[in-house]
Amino acid sequence: MYLSKSTNLKKRKKKPSNWLFIMLSEKRIVLGVSGGIAAYKSIEISRRLVDAGAYVSPIMTAAAKKFVGEVTLSALASEPVKSSLWEDEDPIPHTTLGQEADLVLVAPATAKLIGAYASGISGDLLSATLLATRAPVVLCPAMHTEMWEHPAVQDNIKILRERGVAIVEPEDGILAGGDVGKGRLAGVESILSSVERVLTKKDLDSLKILITAGGTREPIDPVRYITNKSSGKQGYALAKAAYMRGADVTLVTSMPDHAPHGVKVLCAQTAKDMEDVVMENQEGFDVIIMAAAIADFRPAEVSDHKIKKTKSLESLALVTTHDFLIDLGRGKKPNQTIVGFAAETEDLEKNAIEKLKKKNLDLIVANNVALPNVGFSHDTNEVTIMSEDSKWTLPLAEKRIIADGILDAVLEIR
Repeated sequence: MYLSKSTNLKKRKKKPSNWLFIMLSEKRIVLGVSGGIAAYKSIEISRRLVDAGAYVSPIMTAAAKKFVGEVTLSALASEPVKSSLWEDEDPIPHTTLGQEADLVLVAPATAKLIGAYASGISGDLLSATLLATRAPVVLCPAMHTEMWEHPAVQDNIKILRERGVAIVEPEDGILAGGDVGKGRLAGVESILSSVERVLTKKDLDSLKILITAGGTREPIDPVRYITNKSSGKQGYALAKAAYMRGADVTLVTSMPDHAPHGVKVLCAQTAKDMEDVVMENQEGFDVIIMAAAIADFRPAEVSDHKIKKTKSLESLALVTTHDFLIDLGRGKKPNQTIVGFAAETEDLEKNAIEKLKKKNLDLIVANNVALPNVGFSHDTNEVTIMSEDSKWTLPLAEKRIIADGILDAVLEIR
């Protein structure tokens, strides 16, 4: 029988719990698996896509079946594996699959498959489907280093990129046979991130956005510092959302190891570091989103040596840090949008509006961090976004969903 948009979707639905589910829900994805040792990873990719709400139609080449069981992939995908151009129930399976797909993902993609696709050769169901679709295509190459670096393979990759195919480059690591080099299939998270980016509307592609994230660390001595409860999760979610929507994103953070893939990262440990980095770079950005929880206080004096526990530290003198968001607001360039954050425990809107006006901001994002599951360290947030004449309320949700709401408000006022 021919596939339809509604086939088996109802039994696959789950309650939306995260951004990936909302984005992939009811999307039809053709998952192509070609014959490489990395074919076993297609099982986890299929499971993750189905769990996220996608309808996965698997295609395996004859060589792929040498590496992974057809029954396993059939059980975890949304329908049984197809591998033949001569299906009895569908005389043109490649056309049906190609036309129904919202996206075609090939993981792993071998040198043979890449060469056939680049040359327009349809020797099997997978290569024929690639040629028969107008849906976006994501290829995830995996092969030995010598094969990946061969000029013919690199020429084919260049050709496909020029045609608009998204390439998830292989990673460095241990390869089949124990060799080490570039050619290992990209990680599942990287592949899913690429799928998300391809399917996301690029409504921020004309903007350069600077985002600050995380708490600062104000040193007491060489091994101790004072900080706050900020995990940086909301700032990282903003950076990822902006990148997925096509923006050129720079992230300034004290925790660069947690930064999302695809963004430029600048490190700033202290409030003064963050001030220097932001003020030095601020002129080149269309939007600046100050999501970092920058310390309000720092030690008046920093010891050059570790303070020994044997010494009594009866008091720690603190001084206020400079609120350079005021400087950003005052020096705002034409057509530049400045967004501030206000973490409050009382009088949420009143305090937020005062900050908005005092600092000459375009938007302020306020949250009541005294509420459960809101603000610092949580995976969820609940915010009120305000401008001088507008207000948006975003109920409790995953921080990635909140991030897109904030970016929507930015677009609304620009």
